[in-house]
Amino acid sequence: MVASGLFKGIQKSVRGAVKKAIISHHRRSDTVLFSDTTLRDGEQMPGATLEPQDKLRIAQALEAAGVHSLDAGFPASSQADIEAIQLMIGVIKGPVLTALCRTVRGDIDAAEEALAGNPRNKRGVSLFCGTSPLHREHKLRKEQAEVVSLISDTVGYAGEKFDIVAFSPEDASRTEPEFLVECYREAIDAGATTIGFPDTVGILTPEKARDTIRYVQDNVPNIDRALLAVHFHNDLGLAVANTLACVQEGANVVQCTINGIGERAGNASLEEVAMALALHEDQYGVKIKVDTTRLYELTQLVAELTGIGLSPMKPVGGDNIFATEAGIHQDGLLKNPDTYLPFRPEKVGASGIRLVLGRHSGRRAVAHRLQELGIELSDEQVLGVLEAIKDVPKGVSIDDDLLAELARGL
Repeated sequence: MVASGLFKGIQKSVRGAVKKAIISHHRRSDTVLFSDTTLRDGEQMPGATLEPQDKLRIAQALEAAGVHSLDAGFPASSQADIEAIQLMIGVIKGPVLTALCRTVRGDIDAAEEALAGNPRNKRGVSLFCGTSPLHREHKLRKEQAEVVSLISDTVGYAGEKFDIVAFSPEDASRTEPEFLVECYREAIDAGATTIGFPDTVGILTPEKARDTIRYVQDNVPNIDRALLAVHFHNDLGLAVANTLACVQEGANVVQCTINGIGERAGNASLEEVAMALALHEDQYGVKIKVDTTRLYELTQLVAELTGIGLSPMKPVGGDNIFATEAGIHQDGLLKNPDTYLPFRPEKVGASGIRLVLGRHSGRRAVAHRLQELGIELSDEQVLGVLEAIKDVPKGVSIDDDLLAELARGL
């Protein structure tokens, strides 16, 4: 009995030393880790419900893209979330699988059951508790001291079952700075390995987000014992900008969703954050392990499985991102694609540039498409086709069949 207790104590000590070493490594690293929450926060978007098999397909695509961790679901909320998580056990081997929990012991027990079978270093829990005056008074009906006690108790309880424990103060962006610091300090002392900063209602600007993260890093005395994650909502259309501002301030983990889906106006878009960091490594001074050539495929998969379509202008995945109808742009793209593109389609795994023929097109684009169709015309005839295109009624698409018909009509 004594020997058994001694062995468990040694195991716990070793795990503690390993956790400390891993956290220290990530904090010193110049790599930002991506934590995807499409399967949990993204699914909360009205109409975006995913079946367990759908979640598995998305999880596999996220794993292939190099995402560090997956917010796989909220086990205490539904049996479907438990089923989805259990489908991933033994299949998703790269990313850490985490489960969302309230600061309730029963939620932590449900997460332990759902994640049973996954290696200790590949499973974790993410606890949240409202900390702002609004949440304390109207939702929790608790005083500050009671909230701190609740955080300390449940984070400590989670630490007995999981090596990876994240804590996020819900509505952190509207929480008193001094109290926010106290909550973080107590959570880390209780065993949190990651502290999250969620802008729950998407109220911040990049400048205020940066200032807050700086304040947290300057005033949480034990912050060197945990990773710092940021989680932004997009109510002002600033979620990506806020995320990037915090990366510049030293955030270790960014929490995002594919296509930016999520509550209300959604979350920070993973593919947009990834591309900004990939293209501006000189500015942000960090590396990413996300394979950007997988991003386009991910945007299409999530749109298909959730039924939430993309705006044609949506960065990375929208239909118009590598398409143009403007004659000047078409001419430039044919001469050199870089003239009117921030990055080539292959950088994100898209198929290529699309020259749309219409009233704004120029002679060069029309001639190029006709040649691709094997139709050789003189310059004068090409101009005739262009004039005919301009007479096509609004709303009629100039597809290959119509283009050939216009060419034959000369």
